[in-house]
Amino acid sequence: MAKDSAIEWTHHTFNPWWGCTKVSPGCKHCYAETFAHRIGQEIWGPRAVRRFFGDSHWREPLKWNAEAVRKGERRRVFCASMADVFENRAELSPHRERLWRLIADTGNLDWLLLTKRPERVRKAVPWGNLWPSNVWIGATAENQRWAEKRVPLLLELPATVRFLSCEPLIGPVHLRAWKSGIDWVIAGGESGHKARPMNPEWARSLRDQCSEAGIAFHFKQWGHWRPDYANAAAGRHRVSLTDSMGHPITLVRLGKHAAGRDLDGRTWDEFPALG
Repeated sequence: MAKDSAIEWTHHTFNPWWGCTKVSPGCKHCYAETFAHRIGQEIWGPRAVRRFFGDSHWREPLKWNAEAVRKGERRRVFCASMADVFENRAELSPHRERLWRLIADTGNLDWLLLTKRPERVRKAVPWGNLWPSNVWIGATAENQRWAEKRVPLLLELPATVRFLSCEPLIGPVHLRAWKSGIDWVIAGGESGHKARPMNPEWARSLRDQCSEAGIAFHFKQWGHWRPDYANAAAGRHRVSLTDSMGHPITLVRLGKHAAGRDLDGRTWDEFPALG
């Protein structure tokens, strides 16, 4: 949980619990699992016990909401950065029910529920076809295969905002016939020392598709690797890729913070239009 989150596309993060199980290639080098291991929390995998929290933890979003009301603002809450709200485990159901009540009690917070399990959403939420206006629903689409599995399920959900997280982007994603149902796309490369390089063409393609379709586009980060067109980062480890025309591309390993988040000379911080 974090007030004033370091994640560029949200104000706060809230986790109803910690822990998850990997389900697709985007999970291979999961940052949340890595962080949990680093602090001694063995909470990943189908047999691991999840980490739960007490009442003081659950009261924090009520404080964020009160502050947003005082300021006459709306604030975004990413739920959950260290879990998947829709993981299919029976012991999570009471915590999900508590989350739905919390969402109802925090009308000035927009809750961003991001999942790799959109097939589970209808069964888990209590709202039927009339969702609260402060719920945004998102699905991870790390490449075309997983976009084709998840996006049609996402588009069946009647949320105020439907969004895609194409992070880590490990292959091209073509939005095709889904453009009219998607409000927002977040894209970014993978971070960490085992990170898989992201071809810059994949990020540019998503940006251009979004621009053409009127979809808000947010480029979160290059991740561990970024283009080195001018061969400026001497002494750094490099990898060579090619674009769709066969032209060579060189990426250099800089680390997440040094690699930055500019794409073709600017940052892309677009958000969906509401109202």
